[in-house]
Amino acid sequence: MKSKLTAVALAAVVVAGTAATAVPAAAAPAKAQPTRCHTADLKAGFAMGEDARPEMEQTEKQTQAHIWFSNRSNRTCTLSGFAGVDMVGAQGTDGTWSLARSSKRPEKMTLEKGDTVDFSITLLPVAGSTPQKEKFVPAKFLVTPPNETEHFTLKWPFGGQILKQDGATHPATYLNPVGL
Repeated sequence: MKSKLTAVALAAVVVAGTAATAVPAAAAPAKAQPTRCHTADLKAGFAMGEDARPEMEQTEKQTQAHIWFSNRSNRTCTLSGFAGVDMVGAQGTDGTWSLARSSKRPEKMTLEKGDTVDFSITLLPVAGSTPQKEKFVPAKFLVTPPNETEHFTLKWPFGGQILKQDGATHPATYLNPVGL
């Protein structure tokens, strides 16, 4: 009798073991992929470190300013693409200049809570003596994260002026994708 019960118990273990290994991996619960970051998930600002500050006092070459996004939410999220950047001028004749995008390809950036990523804006500073109609004096930047409609308003902290090319096909002032 003992051997019959042992055989039945052993068969049950084998069947249970077989059933457990026969479950396809696709049926196992998958970890949810992070969704994109929304404006409410983020903080934004200009990078202020010495090596991140644009050289607005020189007028010989292009320079770069950097804007960062930091994930302030409690979830992991992603950013991919170009931010929307509108510069608002300080002069009455400046108006608002929506910056053109570079030809660089965006990459998907994954931000865990507290992570920060930036993007650069290439600028072409001009001398203060440049005629008013040829220069743009930045006062603030309206920065919209990729694929969002709400923006951050950032005061321009660096001074200087930029060659006004808001109608140019290939302006010397443009922005790069997030992460580049």
